[in-house]
Amino acid sequence: MAYLTAFDLKGLVMKYRELGRTGWKVAEISFGAWAIGASWGTVDDRDSLAALHRAIDLGVNFIDTADVYGDGHSERLIAQLKRERPGEEIIVATKAGRRLPKQTVEGYSPENLTAWIERSLTNLETDCLDLVQLHCPPTELYYHPEVFETLDNLVRAGKIRYYGVSVEKVEEALKAIEYPGVQTVQIIFNMFRHRPSELFFQEARRRKVGILARVPLASGMLTGKLSRESVFAADDHRQFNRHGQAFDVGETFSGVDYDTGLAAVEEIKALLPNDATLAQFALRWILMFDAVTCAIPGAKTPKQMEDNAASAELPPLSEVQMLKIREIYGKYVRAQVHHRW
Repeated sequence: MAYLTAFDLKGLVMKYRELGRTGWKVAEISFGAWAIGASWGTVDDRDSLAALHRAIDLGVNFIDTADVYGDGHSERLIAQLKRERPGEEIIVATKAGRRLPKQTVEGYSPENLTAWIERSLTNLETDCLDLVQLHCPPTELYYHPEVFETLDNLVRAGKIRYYGVSVEKVEEALKAIEYPGVQTVQIIFNMFRHRPSELFFQEARRRKVGILARVPLASGMLTGKLSRESVFAADDHRQFNRHGQAFDVGETFSGVDYDTGLAAVEEIKALLPNDATLAQFALRWILMFDAVTCAIPGAKTPKQMEDNAASAELPPLSEVQMLKIREIYGKYVRAQVHHRW
């Protein structure tokens, strides 16, 4: 894995990893922009923009968003950021497909895909999208090569530079990377989701496919700040999707039962070094896996972005810590998630 470094004014070091075969080197702690769009409770645009600017100050050069985050609001905030940071390298990955009222393979037609791309081009104020990812489509779609041919055609037309997929299941990821045009796979990977590190990481590395670790903090569970008394707003997916009412339940707390997650977190806390928060420790755990290109935690404020970025400076976890985390996963979490995703 190739690394470069960048420094902010306070001396914090940001490291970079190669993103598959794209030629880009992206910050290993990058920026996930779901929270600044919607479904995470109240968010102030001024705070969101300040968080985005702080990310760039800290050396972050990769932002992940989607056309449905706030119905394009997240994309438009990123466009504003780029206007205000002219000349700086800011690679934007967006996603397409969840605008469908119902997920079907037929919905990923050339007409729909083209329309979604055109909408994102408008929102992001650009004539070519850096990276487009299919946004957790149905499993059956991965067995329809014509969908990927449409994406190839959009690359040839100059509408997108590269494309990838965002998946729910390891099986989907393994099938997706059989298509030569798939440059990246975005998959849930965190202390509560170990399965991707098995066969999929090995195959992705062999094919030189970039891996974006999404939901890295298990919807905030792995920050250690949640409790049985925590209250979530009605428009926060941690309230309205806790049992999969709106979309895949694995997107919320990584599919782990809330009380079970809290119990596991208490044991993980005992492993923390003195100078790290649980969130930083959880992000550093992800970076222990060389196949991962970057983690994409969300940040709604500059302080959250700073805390996330600081995780890259933690020393590697010890063999004992890694073993203990596997034991905690086996004790509390494995039976709930390992076979499902």
